[in-house]
Amino acid sequence: MNKIDPGLGISRRYLHDEVADRMRELIQSGEMEPRARINEGELTERFGISRTPLREAIKILATEGLLELLPNRGARVASISQGEIEEMVEVIAGLEATAAELACRRITDEEVAAIEVEHAAMVAAWKAADEAEYFRINRSIHEAIMQASRNVTLSGIYMSLSGRIQRSRYKAHQTAEQWERAVREHEQMVNLLHARDGAGLSPLMREHIRGKKQVIAASYGEADG
Repeated sequence: MNKIDPGLGISRRYLHDEVADRMRELIQSGEMEPRARINEGELTERFGISRTPLREAIKILATEGLLELLPNRGARVASISQGEIEEMVEVIAGLEATAAELACRRITDEEVAAIEVEHAAMVAAWKAADEAEYFRINRSIHEAIMQASRNVTLSGIYMSLSGRIQRSRYKAHQTAEQWERAVREHEQMVNLLHARDGAGLSPLMREHIRGKKQVIAASYGEADG
């Protein structure tokens, strides 16, 4: 995903793709919340673009399930029902479990060391109660394990699907007990990666993701009409 400085306008090359990237970040960060209407005038001014590339970007994000097109009424950020959340979490859990098994066969010592460094920084953020930094690093670790699977198809499906619930997956409120459990599970992940124990890491990853189902559901709630 292209990173765009929020203080700068967007370049003219592949404009609608860059606009889609920027809007995707706003949705996944929670700045654009579920069911919020897309204000085309506000976004064209913010990005310094015309309505044409914005509308092309809206179509792209609608095909990804991040936006809903409303007949003759523009678009809004997609909402997700309880049933959809449960289905999506199960699929993501399966994808991460598969990635974990593959990663243990293919990950390098350097990649494990990098994840270990990130884990230490994540623990420090947890102890400091710095949620923003904790979740940023948490996401990076999960994506590093996915990348270490060396499976482009798997990674592509994962990034597309997890993007729909990314905001709540990494930022939804957790109790102190849930947060501590997540940190302990990450500690186990690092140990299993060191041991290249795919048979152990795969089920741990599946249950780790399933454990997030309640906090994700609580963040989104039921979709309205």
